[in-house]
Amino acid sequence: MASKGFTVTAFNRSYDKVERFLEGRAKGLTIRGADSIQALVESLEKPRKIMLMVKSGQPVDDFISRLVPYLDKGDIIIDGGNSQFEDSNRRTAALSKQGLLYIGTGVSGGEEGALLGPSIMPGGDEKAWPAVKPIFQAVSAKVEDEQGELNEPCCDWVGDGGSGHFVKMVHNGIEYGDMQLICEAYLLMRDLLGMHADEIKAVFDDWNTTELSSYLTEITADIFAYKENGEALVEKILDTAGQKGTGKWTGVTALHLGVPLTLIGEAVFARCLSAIKEERVDAAKILTGPKAKFNGDKQAFLNSLKDALLASKIVSYAQGFALMREAASEYNWQLNYGAIALMWRGGCIIRSVFLDNIKAAFDKDSDLRNLLLDDYFSDVVMSAQNGWREVNAAAIVNGISVPCLSSALTYFDGYRTANLPANLLQAQRDYFGAHTYERKDKARGEFFNTNWTGRGGDTASTTYDV
Repeated sequence: MASKGFTVTAFNRSYDKVERFLEGRAKGLTIRGADSIQALVESLEKPRKIMLMVKSGQPVDDFISRLVPYLDKGDIIIDGGNSQFEDSNRRTAALSKQGLLYIGTGVSGGEEGALLGPSIMPGGDEKAWPAVKPIFQAVSAKVEDEQGELNEPCCDWVGDGGSGHFVKMVHNGIEYGDMQLICEAYLLMRDLLGMHADEIKAVFDDWNTTELSSYLTEITADIFAYKENGEALVEKILDTAGQKGTGKWTGVTALHLGVPLTLIGEAVFARCLSAIKEERVDAAKILTGPKAKFNGDKQAFLNSLKDALLASKIVSYAQGFALMREAASEYNWQLNYGAIALMWRGGCIIRSVFLDNIKAAFDKDSDLRNLLLDDYFSDVVMSAQNGWREVNAAAIVNGISVPCLSSALTYFDGYRTANLPANLLQAQRDYFGAHTYERKDKARGEFFNTNWTGRGGDTASTTYDV
């Protein structure tokens, strides 16, 4: 913000951190310090704009309660952390009753984004948007506009209540999926093809010049190039992954809304499985499987792996946008999916070249039900499916775990199947619980119950959920 000409007051409950910051990274910039909440508030122009970057949950509520006594009507509180969208719904409504404006905004980009421009996804009380728009759009990442100039900000108003944090949550869920897919591609290269770090780096460098070009592909190549005492550092890192919860929230929300978010769910569970390292080490001594062995054309398999990664990545985005579509219906949000894709084109962790194609898909059909139904994406996925199937088959035959590559293909096959076996499932539910069913030869919305054993009565359940 300071680098774009704005004056900023910094506050931390440990003022010595503020002092060190002012004498370090902030020295010579338009950044001031405050040693109390009151001093912070008094240093700002009205309407005051105060942005919190603290841990989600109770710490946000605690800071808000400390701020409110010093604020005037029309002042703006901004939560820039990874808060749960339900909390942002609640805070927007509660502060509105006190005459205060609240924005819950997703911010993505990590260290690089903080300095050079992140992707910013604000939602909440729209009356606050005009006051913060010049700041947010000035500091956000920029991508090319229709004239080819780097003038298009990766920031726009998302919608009411917690919609901004919801979109950031989905962004993070897709990030989980992207990262796990890349890890599975690496595992196949390492354990099936026997490739070393320099070879793997070359593959990711090559893929970064194709439809797979993305920030995560780029940094993966950099990671394999990093050496410590002549050896790739990545191979010395313990295989236990951490998480902060946004991927889990995405999966839980999908379950609540009834959206099949299978790939992102598997990405979360893959991290959970990685965390039980000691148990896996013990299991490896007891449980055996096939010894990985590859006798085919290595370059041909790498081409198939590229197709599998691309198709699976498209499924991940398709599921994420389907979740946002369902949430918009559930919470009465007016989400612009093309604009969301635009906000993700720069600054954020999941930025990639085909976000332009996502924007084009929603520009062409704003009511698009699933990205897989768009001409561009359906053509790409169907063209890639032979390689996609080859890779999954090879992984299964050789005993290599690829939960996201396989779940993406299973979702694709399920989504394109006109007749799934849920007719049997519904018959089972009706058999043991009189849950009723619909018939293919009758109109939708007409429900039937069968006395399957001859011992049942004529009472049926009144609950039928689809």
